[in-house]
Amino acid sequence: MLTFVRFSIKKTARLINIINNNIKKMKKLIVLLFMILPLGVVAQEIKIAYVSVQEIFMAMPELSNIEKQLTELNEKYSQELKVMQDEYQKKYSDYIAQQDSLTENIKLRRMQEIEDIRTRMENFVPIAQQDMQKKQEELYKPVQDKIQGAIKSVGEEKGYTYIIDPQVFLHIGNNAVNATPFVKTKLGL
Repeated sequence: MLTFVRFSIKKTARLINIINNNIKKMKKLIVLLFMILPLGVVAQEIKIAYVSVQEIFMAMPELSNIEKQLTELNEKYSQELKVMQDEYQKKYSDYIAQQDSLTENIKLRRMQEIEDIRTRMENFVPIAQQDMQKKQEELYKPVQDKIQGAIKSVGEEKGYTYIIDPQVFLHIGNNAVNATPFVKTKLGL
């Protein structure tokens, strides 16, 4: 049976998507940082912290409810596809069993019915995948916004000039501040 989202792949894909979005933001921030850094050193002390967004995201209590909703939606789509597959299989089997006794006109009509079902199945799969993707984005957006809000709040409270995701960098020095615990505390995790 075809499933639209497998959880191990889905979680990985979701995290990669989140990480890629953060990496894009971080690249822009790094360029901006290197452009502003010489000016900032003269004007003020720059405080940089890092936050593991992935670690925080995986610790969010909302994830279990989101996963449940996505599982239920996935199951509905899978059941609907199964109904279509069963209908296709039954019509095809009936056609094969009866084809010798059918007139040409009835054969053509039955073949068209079978083709229509196959076309519906082919159209159903990408639409179901798009719906799953939209629902996933809809459900994860508030969680992502909540995390971003907490990161911003911690940055303002602690006086950090920049908060970055450590997955973007190849090296983090000893004096870099890990703000992940502060953000987790802010979120009540």
